[in-house]
Amino acid sequence: MPHRIISALDARRDAVIELQRELTSRPALGPESGGEGERAKADWLLAHLRAIGVTDIEQINAPDPRVPCGHRPNIIARVPGTSPRTVWVLAHMDVVPPGDSALWDGDPWTLRVDGDVLYGRGVEDNQQAIVSGLLVARELLEQGVTPPLSLGLAFVADEETGNARGMAHVAAVRPDLFRPDDLIVVPDFGDSDGTMIEVAEKSMLWLRVAVTGKQCHASTPDEGVNSLAGAAALILRIRHLNQRFPDADPLFNPATSTFVPTKKEANVPNVNTVPGSDVFYVDCRVLPRYDLDEVVTALRGLADEVEREHGVTIAISQVLREQAAPPTSPDADVVTRLRAAIKDVYGVTARAAGIGGGTVAAIVRRMGLSAAVWSKLVPNAHVPNEATRVSCNIGDAKVIATMLFEGGK
Repeated sequence: MPHRIISALDARRDAVIELQRELTSRPALGPESGGEGERAKADWLLAHLRAIGVTDIEQINAPDPRVPCGHRPNIIARVPGTSPRTVWVLAHMDVVPPGDSALWDGDPWTLRVDGDVLYGRGVEDNQQAIVSGLLVARELLEQGVTPPLSLGLAFVADEETGNARGMAHVAAVRPDLFRPDDLIVVPDFGDSDGTMIEVAEKSMLWLRVAVTGKQCHASTPDEGVNSLAGAAALILRIRHLNQRFPDADPLFNPATSTFVPTKKEANVPNVNTVPGSDVFYVDCRVLPRYDLDEVVTALRGLADEVEREHGVTIAISQVLREQAAPPTSPDADVVTRLRAAIKDVYGVTARAAGIGGGTVAAIVRRMGLSAAVWSKLVPNAHVPNEATRVSCNIGDAKVIATMLFEGGK
C-alpha cells in the first residue's frame, strides 16, 4: 500500500506548482512587517483542505487587534489512520518581507518556474512543508487509503516574529493536541542533501540598544555628544562577548555562540548635524548551557564602559528572548523513524544536529514532547529569489507518507 502512495506522488509536479503559485500570491506578512497577517492564506488553505476531502479541521485563532480580522489564524487538520497515533507536519504560514525588490529577478509574490526550481517569497520557508503535507493528505483521500498512523497538519501563524500568536498560543490553549507518542516533524530547516535532522536549538536573544547623546551642528562638534560615535564604539566591543562566552558544542554549526549587530534605525536626515540619538540591534544565538541573563549583564558592562568614555547614555531592552528548550534525544522514536524514512526515500543517512535558528519545535519540546526538524532544502530562506525544488516538495511528501506506514510497525 505505501508503494502505491509513493508512486502516485511522483506524478504530482503540476499539483506542487499550483499549490506554490496560490500560496505565494497571498503574502502572509505579520503587522511587524507592515502586513495584514495570515488570514488570506489561511482562508485559501481551508478551502483547499475541504476540496480534497479533509473533514477534521479546526481553527485556533489568537487575538491580534493590529490586523484587520482581529486575530491570527492557526489551522489544525487531520486525516485519520488505523491508530490515533499521529505523524504531525508542523509548518508556518507567515513569511518575511521580500526586501529590496531590485534584487529579485521578478515579482516576489508571483511564482516563477524554471524546470525543477520554483522562485518566490515563501516557497521554501515554509510553503514547501505545507505543500508536502497537503500532497500526502490528498493522496490518502483520493485513493481511499487508511494508513496505520494518522496524519496531522498544523499550519500556524507568527513564526517569523516570535510565535506568540502562533504555535505558542496553540500550545497554551490546546495542550492536549499532541499525544506523548505522536511523531512530530517540523520541516522548517535542513540541508541540500537531506541529511540533517535538527534536535536542538540555541537560545535566542534580540536586543535593542538606544544610545543618547546631544545633537549639535557638525561644524561645532564639541558642543554636542555624538551618539553615532558611541553606538559605533559599542558595536565594536560586541566582539568581546565571544571571549566572555567561549564554549563550543560540535552538535551545532557554528559550534559557538554568536553575537551579531544587525539592524540600525535612521538618525538625523542631513550630513551637517551631529546625531543625538542612535538605535541599533543585536542578534544573539547562545549555546543552551549559558543563561541569557548572563549575556544581558555582559553587554550592560560593555555599555557602561562606552558611557564613561563617550559621555553618552545607553539603554538596552529585550525585543525577543527564548531560552533554549530541552533538546530532543538523537535516539527518540521520531528521529529514528524519520531517519529510516529518509534512507528509504532519498538513499542517504541522516545525522542529528543543532542549529542557531529558532523553530516551532522549541515550543513542542517545552511541552515535554520530542520533535524533529527536517527537510531537504536548497536552502535559501529569507534571501532574494528564494527558491524551492519541485523534487524536494515531492520527496519530503514521500518521507512523510513512509512514516505513516512504517511508523505503524
